[in-house]
Amino acid sequence: MKKIGLVTILVLISFATMSQQKRILSLQECIEIAVENNLSVQRSELNLQSAEVNLLQSQAQRYPTLNANGNYGYNWGRGIDPTTNQFTTQRINFNGVSASSSMPIINGLQTTNSIKQSKLNRDASQYDLKKSINDISLNTALNYLNVIFNKELLENAKFQLESSQQQLDRTKKLVESGALPISNELQLVSQVATNEVALVNAQNNLDLALLALKQSLLLQPGQEIDIEIPEIDIDQAEIENSRIIDIYNEALSQMPEIQSADLRVKSADLGLDVSKGGMFPTLNLSGSMSTNYSDAFKDFAIINATPSGLSPTVFETASGEAIFEQEFDFELQESTVPLSTQYDNNLSKRLTLSLNIPIMNGFRTRSDIQRSKIALQQAEIASTEQRNILYQTIESSYRNAVAAAKTFSASQRQVESLEETFRAVENQYNNGAANFTDYQVASNNLFQARTDLSRAKYDFVFKQKVLEFYQGKALTF
Repeated sequence: MKKIGLVTILVLISFATMSQQKRILSLQECIEIAVENNLSVQRSELNLQSAEVNLLQSQAQRYPTLNANGNYGYNWGRGIDPTTNQFTTQRINFNGVSASSSMPIINGLQTTNSIKQSKLNRDASQYDLKKSINDISLNTALNYLNVIFNKELLENAKFQLESSQQQLDRTKKLVESGALPISNELQLVSQVATNEVALVNAQNNLDLALLALKQSLLLQPGQEIDIEIPEIDIDQAEIENSRIIDIYNEALSQMPEIQSADLRVKSADLGLDVSKGGMFPTLNLSGSMSTNYSDAFKDFAIINATPSGLSPTVFETASGEAIFEQEFDFELQESTVPLSTQYDNNLSKRLTLSLNIPIMNGFRTRSDIQRSKIALQQAEIASTEQRNILYQTIESSYRNAVAAAKTFSASQRQVESLEETFRAVENQYNNGAANFTDYQVASNNLFQARTDLSRAKYDFVFKQKVLEFYQGKALTF
């Protein structure tokens, strides 16, 4: 007995020591940590960022495009001089710069509708992010309540062990005085050992529940946690006075998955308008400027010109005398036309207004329209499906909450009845009017009833919180 009691004390001391090193968290803190660390939420945040980028890109389609280009290189062998468009076989060093711009004027409202569609997709992604947060919050609340439930079971196991230990101490004294046989003491020793095993199992279950909560929070390895035990009010009248259709109508305006599905329908409808815009003419304004340079473009100058004599020409004067022309000796100086001069001389400008009228394009536009119609129908089906899922979930949650409330009430009455039965059997056992089997049965029944009551209580609390959540209420106790 001393050995068993010492083990129990050491276990309890160990639990107390560990709890001093743990981080104590409230439900709200757990939800905040889970939302911050959860990968699904992070993925939804990235999807939202991507939708915002798509919106920015759609809005930018309204503005002109502007692009600049440049080139620099050498050409060997037969080629074309880019400044004279003449064939040449010499090595040419060339470069050029250009700039172009274009702006849509009319495009069947495709740009406008694309911007509206991108805004709707962005808003839908925001609701998808809220849906991810809601899912994580519900899962965290369930794990949190599971920890509270196992804590209560642990307290029940401790109470059961203490009760058996106290009964063993009384029985031991009675055996020593000869009032009871030694078999009663041995049976209680077995009962105490059984209760100690139940205590260890309850502690293991609590540790597993804490582990599940910790894993859902994605905390750093080595971080130990515990939770605050809130005051939980149980209001069965709220469930009894609620109607499924009222909860469902409130949820339609509260649940982000419904808002997201509706926005996806509107987005698909605008996508259809975008596809239809491909059937209308488009008008674009574009302009460009370009110039180039080549070292093959030469400039020639006459230098050192001196008279070298006269030579007759084919012309004569009126009197028949020959006309002579002055001849010169000179040198021809060759030089490359400067870069700035070539850029000025080769500058080209263009302004174009282009009209495109679609007539036949391999049924591409019509195929896009058909695909957009299908996408719209799929979005409508998804919206209807989300409403059906929401109603079915609320209906199931309501039925489960009503059943849990009834189970909780029945469990309360059962515990009250078994507590009275146990007290009566315990008094009879102490007075020798009942045997150990009766005492053990009454004790085990009470312990099981308390366990069932705890399970029923927290099952009802969670289902009630789920219904409140669908009504837009915060997950708090």
